[in-house]
Amino acid sequence: MQIQIVQAMELARKNKNEESWMFIRPLKLTQHVDVQGPENAKTLVLLHSLGTDLHLWDLQMPRLIERYRVVRLDIRGHGLSAIDALPFSMSDLADDVIAALDHLHITEFSVAGVSIGGTIAQWIGFKIPRRVQGLVIVDTSLVNAAPPSLWRARAEDVFHHGVEHLEMGILAKWVTPNFIDSPYADGMKQMLRRTTVEAFAGCSYAIADTDLTNMNFPRVRAVVVRGAEDRLTPPDYARRLAEKWHAELHTIPGAAHLPNFEQPDALTNEILSFIDADKPA
Repeated sequence: MQIQIVQAMELARKNKNEESWMFIRPLKLTQHVDVQGPENAKTLVLLHSLGTDLHLWDLQMPRLIERYRVVRLDIRGHGLSAIDALPFSMSDLADDVIAALDHLHITEFSVAGVSIGGTIAQWIGFKIPRRVQGLVIVDTSLVNAAPPSLWRARAEDVFHHGVEHLEMGILAKWVTPNFIDSPYADGMKQMLRRTTVEAFAGCSYAIADTDLTNMNFPRVRAVVVRGAEDRLTPPDYARRLAEKWHAELHTIPGAAHLPNFEQPDALTNEILSFIDADKPA
């Protein structure tokens, strides 16, 4: 116990400039933001998936904040961030993040995003490439493997019936069968239940309308990461994404669509090795 107290005090000393969570309103919507880590370190922005919140990154945080100033955001309608009327686009979600970073006076940063967070990260790289030092794009693609009609039907279903009746089917795609009965999977289920209907449906419409295949991306340093058992991001979709960004494709064994809790060290290692390599594009 004494050793744990000393370690906690040492971590607090290293990160004495951390700001922790806050509510901001850089545009018209109030956003929930968490900022931790040394003030003068490189900045890393973490973006979560549809139906979760910034706590999806909790198991990555202890190692990341030792090296970086880490900014986590709840995307609109998730966690504690607000939402207004539909519709909104993937570009709008990227603008939310950029506005938050401007509000925090952050000019350069890397971004790691999972699923829809990875799509938002790509939009940020497209919009402000000179400010983006690197992209870690996890379990996402240029265009979703499911057809737009499925996403629009799901949005309508959620509007009329809520999210809870879909949760087991969604969770079964997020993690592998061996992990689905774990306490962490239960935590993911609670994140899903707390996502507003407007956010889940609105993001579903945004996904349906997103196809980045023909976008002329700038040359931004990137790595693409895929869970080996991800049924939502087929291997060929991940390969096309990596080719588009002139990036390497890395695979995490024993992980499905959201590796954050299931293979936390492997995902953290991918982020650390990519950012610390710091090679020019």
